[in-house]
Amino acid sequence: MNVQQFDRIRNGKGFIAALDQSGGSTPKALRLYGIGEDRYASEAEMLALVHAMRTRIMCSPSFGAQWILGAILFEDTLYRAVDGSPTADYLWEKKGVVPFLKVDKGLEEPRGGVQLMRPIGNLEELLREASARNVFGTKMRSVIKEADERGIADVVEQQFDVAGTIMAHGLVPIIEPEVDIHSPVQHECEAILLREVRRQLAKLPSGARVMFKFSLPAQDDFYRELMGDPHVVRIVALSGGYGRDDANARLARNHGLIASFSRALTEGLDDRQGEVEFDAALGHAVRSIHEASIT
Repeated sequence: MNVQQFDRIRNGKGFIAALDQSGGSTPKALRLYGIGEDRYASEAEMLALVHAMRTRIMCSPSFGAQWILGAILFEDTLYRAVDGSPTADYLWEKKGVVPFLKVDKGLEEPRGGVQLMRPIGNLEELLREASARNVFGTKMRSVIKEADERGIADVVEQQFDVAGTIMAHGLVPIIEPEVDIHSPVQHECEAILLREVRRQLAKLPSGARVMFKFSLPAQDDFYRELMGDPHVVRIVALSGGYGRDDANARLARNHGLIASFSRALTEGLDDRQGEVEFDAALGHAVRSIHEASIT
């Protein structure tokens, strides 16, 4: 583990940029960026276009260590270059931004009010690649829609099981059990989730270190007690479908919680913008999310 990166994530002021749109969510991300499906005819062309979008974001003067602590990358991005350097190296060496890698392969079909992660068949190989390419940590997502105690316990147990494999490779896992913000029982889901997370944290050996990525909670400061747990490096929040202004307002009310926004970060960016206009739009987004993350 890189000690300098650990200190930056543990103690730095800023947020984590989620640039890890997967194969399933990439078409929507490109549409919001002004690139329709008529602009590409294959998955390879689609991935090249989304990498160009991410490269434009990462190379912007507004994307830097003054506001941003880390960035989560999609697996395809790990093997590509930015400005002549491997992406993870570019982030850390040129921008001072700590690289993370999304490792999950998407979600199973709904069962018990939740969606578990699909099996990650190449996890060991992927973790070796991540370590070799100077990645600091990983991220993996499950989804919770109903206040089903068994389902939520299964989500948390699966996340911690995979996190153990990740930590064995010297990486810090971001555990993301997303609670659907549209669920009519969001708070009830979060109460069960918090209990199960506490139970799993109590089982970890003393040197284990994890992070969490939670939905913006129904009750402000709901996860604050976890921030004092010695196993917890940092807790970040996803925007979960809220627009940027709403997400920022909710985030600012949750003290110590920092952003890990995707859609809310790229809101207002467009492929047709010139560099000055693009950087101004990104700069506005970055500064507003940063401000909400330092409460």
